[in-house]
This record gives sequence, structure tokens and C-alpha cells, in this order.
Amino acid sequence: MKNYTITVNGNVYNVTVEEGAAGAAPVVSAVPKAAPAAAPKAAPAPAAAPQTAGSAGSIDVTASVPGKICKVEAAVGTAVKTGDTVVVLEAMKMEIPVVAPQDGTIASINVSVGDAVESGDVLATMN
Repeated sequence: MKNYTITVNGNVYNVTVEEGAAGAAPVVSAVPKAAPAAAPKAAPAPAAAPQTAGSAGSIDVTASVPGKICKVEAAVGTAVKTGDTVVVLEAMKMEIPVVAPQDGTIASINVSVGDAVESGDVLATMN
């Protein structure tokens, strides 16, 4: 017999699994368990500060789909042309380049590699 503690949708259960004969289905019984008092969570590690050059630019470079940042191609102060890749976003196992909407200079990068973003989030700004 083995005992497990399982949490499902925030509910904690004590589960006992009895081992049967070979080929027989195991017998499982679950008993709801009172949730223990919540322990204080450790503060998350500080993220790397976004790069900025003075104030943010007037042109937003936004995410077209929700996903995760997998590459930051441009740096603050970099001159870019229309269509140049600024950030690469991973969504549904595909890498999607987020490009400069027009010619300009990168004023700020508002994300870091590994950040999760939603559609419409401002990833960078340009002047």
C-alpha cells in the first residue's frame, strides 16, 4: 500500500493505492485533506532591467500573438529599417519575428528572453 498527497485545482487529497495481484486493477481511495496554512512565498528573483535610452520612444513595437520571448535581436540605440527583426517570439513551437514597423532607432527594449507576453504587449519602442 502506498500513500500519496495530490493537489487538484487547489484541493489537497490524501490518496492510498493498494497493490493487487498481477494484472488486477489497483484499488484507489481518496480522502480530502484540509489544506495546510499557506507558508509565505519567497520573493521572486528580480528580472533583468529593461534597456532604455532616456525616455521611451514614440513608436511601439507590439506582440502580434501571445507567446514567450526567445531572442532579442536589436539593442537600444540600434538604427533599424522597416522589416528588420527587433525581437523573436515563440508561439506554438514556431519562432515569429517581431519587426520594426518603420525606419528609426530603438529607444527601449521592454522585455527579456524568457518573458511571457500577450498579444498587443509593447515589446520595444522606437524613435
